[in-house]
Amino acid sequence: MKDIALKNKHIALGAKMLPFAGYNMPIQYSGVTDEHLTVRNGVGVFDVSHMGEFLIKGEKALDLIQYVTSNDASKLIDGKIQYSCLPNGKGGIIDDLLVYRYKADEYYLVVNASNIEKDWNWISKNNTFGAEMQNLSDQLSLLAVQGPKAINTLQKLTDVNLSEIEYYSFKVGRFAGVDGVILSSTGYTGAGGFEIYFENAVAEKMWNAVFEAGKEFNIKPIGLGARDTLRLEMGFCLYGNDIDDTTSPIEAGLGWITKFTKNFIDSEYLKKQKENGVSKKLVGFIMTEKGGIPRHDHNITDASGNYIGKVTSGTMSPSLKEAIGMGYVPSNLSKPDSEIYIEIREKKLKAKVVRLPFLSK
Repeated sequence: MKDIALKNKHIALGAKMLPFAGYNMPIQYSGVTDEHLTVRNGVGVFDVSHMGEFLIKGEKALDLIQYVTSNDASKLIDGKIQYSCLPNGKGGIIDDLLVYRYKADEYYLVVNASNIEKDWNWISKNNTFGAEMQNLSDQLSLLAVQGPKAINTLQKLTDVNLSEIEYYSFKVGRFAGVDGVILSSTGYTGAGGFEIYFENAVAEKMWNAVFEAGKEFNIKPIGLGARDTLRLEMGFCLYGNDIDDTTSPIEAGLGWITKFTKNFIDSEYLKKQKENGVSKKLVGFIMTEKGGIPRHDHNITDASGNYIGKVTSGTMSPSLKEAIGMGYVPSNLSKPDSEIYIEIREKKLKAKVVRLPFLSK
C-alpha cells in the first residue's frame, strides 16, 4: 500500500482512510452528503495525489500521443488540455486520461491511479517513435479545489489571474510562495474549480495555505466518497465501473473524444462501430419506483424480466434527492424515457432512462 504525502494530515483531521487503487486514501470526513453539498455550494478540497502523471517529450512526442489516444491532440495549443482515452487494441479502453500541452514537443498525461503501471507499460510498448518518457507519479501531489467559491479562495494565493484560465486550460506560475505550480481549470465534480500540481515536498505548505485562504468560505476537506457522488451527478465515467477493457468509447457515449481525422490504435474498428451502430449503450437512469438505491453490479432487466445488463454506478443523489445510476442497456432501450427495471434486494424496481448529466451546471 502506497502512502500519499499528506496521509498524516488526513488522519489528524479524522478522515476515514481506506485502500483505494493501491493507495491509503481519505474516503470521508464529515460524511458524504455534507461533503458533497459543501462542494456544490461552497468550496472543498480533495487530495487526489494518487493520480498518475507522465511527461512525454521530444520531436516525436505528439506522434506517440496521437497513436495511443483516441482524441486529436494536434488540435491542442500551449496551455490547453484534452480529455481522451487509450484504446486497448481489442475495441476496449485501457484508461481515460487528460492530455496537457506545455509546448509543441512537451506533453503531460494524467492517468488514473489504478492504471499507472498498466498505462505506462502500454504507452512504452507502443513508443516506436522514440519519444522521451518520464513517470512523475511518485514525485507530485495534486489537490482538487472545487466549488463556486474555489476561485475566490485560490486567487488570494497567486498573481496568476485565475478568471482568465478557461475550462480545460492551465497556467504554470507562483502559488502560495512556490514557483512552477500547475494551475489547471479542470475537475471531476461539475462544480467548477481548479486542480493544483506541485512537488511532494511542499504538500503540507500548500494544504495549509489553501485552507487558510478558504476559511471565510467554510472550506472543508472532502473524501473520495463525495467525489464519486459528485461525478455521478454529472454523468462522468469512472474507470473500472462505467468504462473498462471490455467497453468501447462508442458504447460509452465517448464518440466525442474519438476522432477519425488520424490513425490510432483501434481507429478502423471504432470507425465501423460509429458507422454501423452498437448493440449496447451506456445510459443514465433515475429510479421511478421507491424501494432501494441502485448499486454497482445490480442486474438491469426489461419489462418482461429478461436480464439486459448491469448497473455500473449508482447512488442516492444528495443534490436531487433521487436515486440515480448508470449502466449498459441494449441500444433499443437507450433512448430517454425508456423503461427499465433494476433488481434491488430481489425486487425489480422501475426506472427510466434520462439524458446526462443528471444535474444541470
